[in-house]
Amino acid sequence: MKQSFDCQEPEIKIIYSQMDVELERLVEQLNLFSSSFMIEYDGVTKKVPLADIYYFDTADNKTFLYMAEQVYPCSRKLYELEATLSGTPFVRISKSCILNTNHVVSVRAGFSGRLEARLRNGEKIVISKHYLRSFRKKIEQEAAE
Repeated sequence: MKQSFDCQEPEIKIIYSQMDVELERLVEQLNLFSSSFMIEYDGVTKKVPLADIYYFDTADNKTFLYMAEQVYPCSRKLYELEATLSGTPFVRISKSCILNTNHVVSVRAGFSGRLEARLRNGEKIVISKHYLRSFRKKIEQEAAE
C-alpha cells in the first residue's frame, strides 16, 4: 500500500499471470464493496452500497431493491441489473428476483424441486428450479474460497 496526496480516488492494481478462483473471488468482493446504487425515494436521492442490498425483485413491472429492513423502488430492469452485477455475489434465482448470496444464511429443499433460502434478516426466499444450477455454482464458488 502506498499513500499519495495527488490521488483523487483510491486505486487498486492487481497483476497476475493466471486468473484463478481465489483471485476471481477477490475481484468480486472489490466490485461489491466499491459499487453502489443511487436511488430516489420521497424526493431524496440516496447512495446505497451494493453490499447492503439483499436482493432485487419485480412486481407489477416495477423493480424494487430490498435491504435488511428497507425497500426502495429501483428504476432499472432485472436484465440490466443482471448484466451490471455479473462478477459480484448476485445471482438470478427466479424470473423476478436477483439475490445477493452474501446474505444467505441457509438453504433447504422446498416444494417441486425448488430451494428455500433463509437470509440474515430472517426473510425466506424461493429459488426456482430453473435457476438452481446458477445458484449452486455461485454458492460453490464462494465455499471454495
